[in-house]
Formats: sequence, C-alpha cells, structure tokens
Amino acid sequence: MKTNVLVAHSSEVDRADFYKKTYLHVALSILAFIGVETILLKTVPVEIIAMMFGQRYTWLLIIGVFWLASILASKWSLSQSKSTQYLGLGFYVLLEAVIFMPMLYIATNMAGGANVIFQAATLTIAMFAGISAVAFTSKRDFSFLRNIIVIGGFISIGLIVGGMLFGFNLGLWFSVGMTILASATILYQTSKLKDSYGTDQYVGAALQLFASIMLLFWYILSILMSKRN
Repeated sequence: MKTNVLVAHSSEVDRADFYKKTYLHVALSILAFIGVETILLKTVPVEIIAMMFGQRYTWLLIIGVFWLASILASKWSLSQSKSTQYLGLGFYVLLEAVIFMPMLYIATNMAGGANVIFQAATLTIAMFAGISAVAFTSKRDFSFLRNIIVIGGFISIGLIVGGMLFGFNLGLWFSVGMTILASATILYQTSKLKDSYGTDQYVGAALQLFASIMLLFWYILSILMSKRN
C-alpha cells in the first residue's frame, strides 16, 4: 500500500506523479465548471439571476454561504477517503459555477460578450502557466508572500463587504489589485505544493489551485468588462 508522505520527502517518481495528478484534476475541474455553468445559464430563470446581483444584501448572503461552504469543501477534499475528496472538489466546482452565474450572464448579454469571456479565459490560462513556470524553475523562497496574501485578503474582504453595505463601486483599480493578489496566491501555492500536501492529497491541492485560478479569472473578466462599458 502506497504511503501518503509529504511530497517534498517523496521520491522523484512519486513527486512527478503527484504534480501530474494535481494539474490533471485542475484541468478537469475547469472543464466541469464550464459544463455546469453552461447548464445553469440555460436553465436558471433570469429573474433569479437578476435577484442575485440586484439585491446587495442577497449577494452578501450568497458570499457568506459561499465562504462557509468553501471551507467545508476544502476539508472534504483533504479527507482520507477518495470519494469524500472528490465530493469536496465537485461541490466546490458547483459553488464556483453558482457564484459566477450573474457575472457571466451579464458578460454573455453585452456586446461582444463571448469574445470578452474568451479573452479573459485565455489571459487567465496564460498567466497561470507563466506563474507556475516561475514557481517551478525559480530557486527563490516565496514564503514572504504568505503575509502579504493574508493581509491583502482581509483588506479585500473588508472593501467588498463595505461596498455591498454602503453601495459604493470599488472600481477598476480594485480589480487590478485583486488580479495581482490572485497571481501572488498562485505563485505562493504552487511553490509550496511540495511542502503542504502528501503524495495522496492531489485532489485537495487541485482544489486550492482551481480556487485561485477562478479568482484570477473573475477579476481579469471584470477589468475587460469595465473597458467595454
């Protein structure tokens, strides 16, 4: 029986196998997200989608539920049971599809919306690939990013909640800042994969990377959409 040792302490073969499985699951999660999102946009009534982004307190409630459910999904994805791990990843993909529904509905119904979404997806994948390459090839220690990410995360949550409660627009520069924060998160997470997960925890590792990719996609799409308005 294969021992679930820390990736950093595993053999080269086991380490390569971990990375292969992790990024395969990231790719499958993205494909699953596209499939689920397509179904939701075609089946969920427009009135419900409009209610999600039309009422700021409703959206605040959705964000809160999403945060709590994300913690649960992350916990499931690191379970010793493979079925529970996949349940956590699948649940998180569904959560992301629901949270993205209002934005993608607006994007698909604006002039050149499909092209904007494609551009945002292409930029996101290109940036993720570039950041991952830096993380794997660089000899630098990116541990210093952890505090920046944590502080930046708390500040961004405060601004988002404040914007919802008091009705002010965070604007383009906030999206730019969040794009930088998401990029830093991907760089930190990728560089720390080997020190954070066991060789059998590739589903949990995939969930963390998928979450950061979706955050990056959200704000890149926000920037591109703002330029079309």
